[in-house]
Parts: sequence; structure tokens; C-alpha cells
Amino acid sequence: MEYKALAQDILTRVGGRENIVSLVHCATRLRFKLKDSKKADAEGLKANPGVIMVVESGGQFQVVIGNHVHDVWLAVRGEAGLTDDSEPVAVKGEKVSIIGQLIDIVSGIFTPFIGVLAASGILKGLLALAVVCGWLTTQQATYKIWFAASDALFFFFPLFLGYTAGKKFGGNPFITMVIGGALTHPLMIQAFDASMAPGAATEYFLGIPVTFINYRSSVIPIILASWVSCWIEKRSNAILPSSMKNFFTPAICLAVVVPLTFLIIGPVATWLSQLLANGYQLIYQVAPWLAGAAMGALWQVCVIFGLHWGLIPLMINNLAVLGHDSMMPMLLPAVMGQVGAALGIFLRTRDARQKVLAGSAVSAGIFGVTEPAIYGLNLPLRRPFIFGCVAGAIGGAMVGFSDSHVYSFGFGNIFTLAQMIPPEGIDATVWGGAAGMFASLIIACVLTLVAGLPRSSAEQAAVVVAPASENDILAPMTGSVLALDQVPDSTFASGLLGKGVAIIPSVGKVIAPFSGEVASIFQTKHAIGLLSDSGIELLIHVGIDTVKLDGVPFTAHVKEGDKIKAGDLLLEFDRQAILDAGYDLATPIIISNSDDYRALDMVSASAVEAGQPLLSITR
Repeated sequence: MEYKALAQDILTRVGGRENIVSLVHCATRLRFKLKDSKKADAEGLKANPGVIMVVESGGQFQVVIGNHVHDVWLAVRGEAGLTDDSEPVAVKGEKVSIIGQLIDIVSGIFTPFIGVLAASGILKGLLALAVVCGWLTTQQATYKIWFAASDALFFFFPLFLGYTAGKKFGGNPFITMVIGGALTHPLMIQAFDASMAPGAATEYFLGIPVTFINYRSSVIPIILASWVSCWIEKRSNAILPSSMKNFFTPAICLAVVVPLTFLIIGPVATWLSQLLANGYQLIYQVAPWLAGAAMGALWQVCVIFGLHWGLIPLMINNLAVLGHDSMMPMLLPAVMGQVGAALGIFLRTRDARQKVLAGSAVSAGIFGVTEPAIYGLNLPLRRPFIFGCVAGAIGGAMVGFSDSHVYSFGFGNIFTLAQMIPPEGIDATVWGGAAGMFASLIIACVLTLVAGLPRSSAEQAAVVVAPASENDILAPMTGSVLALDQVPDSTFASGLLGKGVAIIPSVGKVIAPFSGEVASIFQTKHAIGLLSDSGIELLIHVGIDTVKLDGVPFTAHVKEGDKIKAGDLLLEFDRQAILDAGYDLATPIIISNSDDYRALDMVSASAVEAGQPLLSITR
């Protein structure tokens, strides 16, 4: 699939290359940090069919793409000329909340390898399932090789975190990666094992006693060490002559930070890690069912705003310190609740396009990607999203009550069940987790089937019609407003047919912008002429050159001569079919008798909802 056009549109609407401070991506989103977020055109991006949603949260401008986000990321980087060596641009005077800074740091450190992180967890879970089912034994070479593949990332976690943390903090990532390597060096692991033996002698570094700690799979120590290293690196580079800094700066960082990590940073960070893990366990033990209900209800709300990244390190830290994590199983019902709601829409709707969208959202959601379901279906329809959260709360409470845990990291999906199998084999905690997952899916599906969609139509949402005078023209569709001279058709753009405006629709419906009658409707149903009670002659032409489609993507709900009132449904059209056929969706809205009026004022300048003020006429 070609992503060049999508990448160009994204780059233009975020304010161009010069407005980008940094760009990373997670499982479904492009995460921009912009110099000036006011230069970004969020509404314009939402109108692009290749974009699911735009979210501004945590100091980031997040463009939700879906499963092919990596390909789009590569295309955007190519268009912008961004490379791995591109220096991040400092933004002076920028004020970001502490939470925003935290989320930005966490996402910047973990997103580069989040895919392989989840894959490693899934492979660990499948290996555990294979052992329980008797398909493999831990003594077989097959198991050992696959186990090495699944465990390598977690065993050498400080190396990977060192590299990404170094890049995030603006230092040399290879220096910080070497620091991570020192923490997991076999000699240090041997020293740790020896220190655990009864009667082991204390070892010293320049006369200072050393407390050896096993830093395999650790998270916080290397992140703090990387920050210190980058701080020292920047100050060393500022002091040393250019001929020396390439060699002596790394030497200074390694010579200072590695011992400092083993002596101070590591023990303090390890204490902090244990404090966080034990603190979470204390809260969890008070009322696990309540914790499960809260996480099941609120997790997808956090996903919408990109705030879920703040909990990712806590899950990984639980695994590193405790050997297991109870938070991830509680999130699985939240995921499956939204999947169940999308499944309910799939079973209920009669709209072909919506059914296809729901089907793809269900398949993506099963594997943990819920953005297509949330942004494409559940959230716009509101009730399915609410039902998904309610079902997630019920399922989460069941999981919490069952004391379910995961023993490897991953995102909430169907494979999480395998990751929940304890070393001793399948037990009640696994069955309880499975029951909570399926309960949330079924409850959300049933609730959506019964009451999730409007009874009159599985697609329609009520149009709120704003009060208007006889000289006002309401928006006949929802979408981004475009100046008429920007329409890619010279006849419309020149104003020869009359003055007006254009809308790039985000919803495939055309409503009456005033009270009056249908003056004409084309046989191909791509255009309709209206006459208001006050004498305004209006032409609505859906798309450019769409007459060539011979009416296939269009459905007319009125006929010539019909009386209409503001908000009445006039036409429906399949946006995706028009785009797939290669036609532009820009819809000119032309006042054919504009010469009869003194002035035409645009009320809405960027984006508009159907039924809200669009144009005002001065007689």
C-alpha cells in the first residue's frame, strides 16, 4: 500500500518539518511533539480517511493510524527528512505538566521496541501453554531455543532501555547502552550470586562497600543512570575541546556513571522499584475486586487520552520485582468489553460499510488493538463505548476476585490467557481470568445489541439543528470547511456558478440546511438543488466529478418538489467507495443566485457539525 499521500497530508497538517520536535510511534499512533501545537490542523487530519482519530494529550499530538502505523511512520519520516540521527529541537518557554512530562518520557523510552516487547511476552505465554499441555518439555532443545528468543529482551532489558533512554534524554545512546550492558555483565551477575552465599565477604570499590544487585529485567535503575550519564555528557562536551570530546566524554561517563550506579543509583532505584511494587500489592490486597472493576472501567478512557503509558512501567516493574503482575489481567476485560460492543454493532447494523468497519475492529481488538473500535464505532455512538466500560468493570471485578496474574509482559489480547498460566500449571486463577474476559465480551455485545444503537437506524445519530434566521444557511454535512477557491475544480473554484463554500465530509449524510423545497435532484443523485422559503437557491454537489459514478454510492431520501425543513435527511453516500474510485470528496455548496445578495459571510471557518451555522447572507 502506498502511504506517500497520507504522509504528505499528515506532515502538512502538523505544521511541516520545521514544527516537529520529535516523532515516535506506538502500536497504533504517531506521537508528535510539536514546537507550536496551534499550527496543527487536527480537524483536517480527522477528515482524512487514513486517520482514525487525533488526540492531544500528555504534551503530544497523537495521530491514531491503526495496525499499519509503522509504515506510515516510515513514510512521514521520509517526507520530513527525519533520521535516527536527527537532533531533537528544544522548545523554549514550553510549559508541560509533570504528568505530561512523565508520559512523554515513558512513551519515548518504551515505544521503539514495544512491538517486540509484546511479542516476547506472547511467546513466553505460548511456551508455558506448550509445557502444561505436554507438547514440549523444558529439557528439549526446541524449548530452550524458543525460550532464549522470548527471554532475551527481558534478560538484557537494561541494554535496550539504555539505548532508548539515551536517545530520549538527548545523549549518546551507545554510552547509555554500554552502562546497561555493565549492569547485566556476566562478571556482575557472578558477583551477585557470590554475595548471596552464606558468609560471603563484602567487596569494595575504592574503599567503598558495594551492594551487588541482580539488574536483569530491571527498569528504573538504568533509566536514572541514563539521565545522569546524559547530564554529565552535555557538561563534558561544553568544557572539552572538540578534538577530545569524542573520546574523553564517553570515557568520563562510563568511568563515573557505572560505579555510581552500582554504589548509589542502583540500590536507590531498586529500593524505589520494590517500594512501588509492594505499594501496589498493598492496595491490590485490600480489595482486588474493586481494583479490577476500576481498571476494567477506566483503562480504555486512559487509552483515549494516551494516559495509559503512565502504567506500563509499573506493570514491567511488578514483573521484575515480584515475578508476576496482577494489573494486566484486569485490563483484559476492558479490551474485550470494547470488542464485544463492536461485535454487537456488527450483528445489529444493516449498513454495509459500518458492518465492514465493525468486523475489522473486532478482529483487531481480539489482538489488543482497540482504537479502530473506539474511535471508528463505539465512541461516536456513545452507548456502545459506555456499555464496553460497564462490561469491562464487571469482568475486571471477576478477574480481581480470582487473583489472576501474568508471568510475562504483553498487551491485553487473546494471548494474555497463555501468559496467565503459573509455573505449576493451569489453576483457578487462569479460569477466573478467562471467565472475566468472556463475561465482559458477552455483556457488552448483548447490551449493544439491545440498546446500543438507535432503534430507527443502526447508523444515524440525531442531528442537532441550531436556531437560524431566513438569511442563515446551516451546514448540510459534518466535516472540514474549505474555501471555494481551494476546490480542485476550476468551474466551482472560479465562482462562475455562484459564491459559496465547500466541505470535506467526515460523515456520509446530507441534511437540509434550511426550510424550503427540493428544486432539483440529479438522476445520478450526486447533487441536489434546494430553494429556501426566503428565496435562496442552493446547490450541493457531493464530491468532484462524481457524476461518473452513475449514482452507485448515493441514496436519495427525497424527490423533486418535496417540502423540507432544516435537519431533514436528503442524501446518503458511501465515502469510502467514492475515495476508492479515485474521486475527491470536496463538496461545493453554491448559492446559485448569490448576485442577488450584497454579501456572503462564512460563519464556520475550519470544521463544522451538520445542522450548525455555516453561511450568513446580507440582502
